[in-house]
Amino acid sequence: MADEKKTSPAEFLRQVQAEGRKVVWPTREETVRTAIFVFIMMVILSLFFLGVDSLFSAVVRWLLTLA
Repeated sequence: MADEKKTSPAEFLRQVQAEGRKVVWPTREETVRTAIFVFIMMVILSLFFLGVDSLFSAVVRWLLTLA
């Protein structure tokens, strides 16, 4: 690694631009579909964890009544 030439800032920027041109950006439809999917999964998981939390809360309350 020590033998490699250092890249100049100008060459680095040219390489960044070249790599940026290779990026395949998602279409608007893909972006909207992915955002909707993420929102639906967020709602499903939040309801799941609400249920788990409520169950644990009920169990802990019941255990505290035994003490």
